[in-house]
Amino acid sequence: MSLAIYRKYRPQSFKEVIGQEVLVSIFQNAAKQNKLAHAYLFYGPRGTGKTTTARLVAKVANCQKEKEVAKTGEPCNECSTCKDITSGRAMDVIEIDAASNRGIDEIRNLKETIRLSPSSCRRKIFIIDETHMLTKEAFNALLKILEEPPEHAMIILATTEYDKVPATITSRTQRFNLRKITVSEIVSKLKKIIKDEKLKVSDEALELIAASAEGSLRDAESLLDQVTTLASEADLEAVEQIIGRVGFKKVVELADLIIKSDLPGSLQSLAQVNESGANLTDLHKELLFYMRRVLALKLDPQLESIYIKELTKEDLIKLKEHAGLVDVDKQVGVIKSLIRAYSEMRYSPFPHIPIEIAIIENLGHN
Repeated sequence: MSLAIYRKYRPQSFKEVIGQEVLVSIFQNAAKQNKLAHAYLFYGPRGTGKTTTARLVAKVANCQKEKEVAKTGEPCNECSTCKDITSGRAMDVIEIDAASNRGIDEIRNLKETIRLSPSSCRRKIFIIDETHMLTKEAFNALLKILEEPPEHAMIILATTEYDKVPATITSRTQRFNLRKITVSEIVSKLKKIIKDEKLKVSDEALELIAASAEGSLRDAESLLDQVTTLASEADLEAVEQIIGRVGFKKVVELADLIIKSDLPGSLQSLAQVNESGANLTDLHKELLFYMRRVLALKLDPQLESIYIKELTKEDLIKLKEHAGLVDVDKQVGVIKSLIRAYSEMRYSPFPHIPIEIAIIENLGHN
C-alpha cells in the first residue's frame, strides 16, 4: 500500500522544514553545540510542523553520528536510531495523543516510565500532542515531572491552543510559535511533489489547493493527494469541482467588476459561480479578505512586503492595480456591506441573496 503524500514527504531534516526559519536556525545551533533543553512547547495552527519538528529534535538528540550532528546540526537519517524514529519503531521515542489519553492515570504512567533508562537511545523522548486536552489533574501531575525530570529525559509538548495550557507548564519549557505556511511556500513544495511523482496539475490548480489549506501544509498535501487520485490531469476547473471552492482568480475577477462599478457584470459573475455549485460562503470570505487587502494597500503601500509572501507575483500586480483604483470611503462601505452580508448568508437558506444585495447597495446607484 502506497503512503499518503503528507507522510511520504514529511521533512526528515530541519532544512526541509518550510516556513519556520527562526525555529530551524535555533535547533540547528542547539544540536551543533549539544545544548538541547529538557522541555519544549511547540504551538501554532494545524499542519505547520509541530509534531514533525518534535520528531526531528528526537533524531538529533539520539543520532549515532554525533560528529556529523555537531558539524551540520542535522540528523544523519542513516543510522539505526534515525531510521527507527522515522519508521516509528524507536522504543525510546514515545508519542502520546492527549486528546484520547488526557487523564491523570496516563500522566502517572508517564511519570513511572520516564524514570526508566533508555533501552537503546541516549535520551528518552516523550512527545505529547494536543497538550491542551489534558485535564487539570493531569496538568498538575505533568508539572511535577517538568520540575524534576531525569537527565536522560526530554518532554516535547505540542498544541494548537496555547492559551489553554497553564502558565505553570509553559514557564518550564522553551516555547516556539510555528506560523502558518504562506500560499507561495505551499505552492513551491507542491510543485516539487508533483515533479517527483510525475503528476499533472496546473499552476492555477496548485494555487487553489494552497489557498484552500489555509496555512496548513499537511492539509494542502492531503488535498493534492485527493485531487490527483480523482483526476489524472488536474486543472483549475477539476479542482474547483472536487473541493467545491472557486479559485483565487475568480475572486479577483469579481472584485475587479465591483471596484470598476460594473453591476451587471458583478451579478452575472456571481450567478455563474452559484450555478457551478461552489461554496458561496467561501467565495464571500475570500472576496472580503481581498477587498480588505486592497484598502489596506491603498492606505499603506509598504504592506506589499507582507502580501508578497501571501500571493503570487501576478496576483500582487492585480492587487496593486486595484489599490490604485479604489476610493477609500467607497471601499470602506463595500467592506462593511460584505461583512454584514457574510454574517447573514451563513444562516440563510438562500446564501446568494445577501451578497447580491450587498453588491447592489454599493453599485446600484452608479
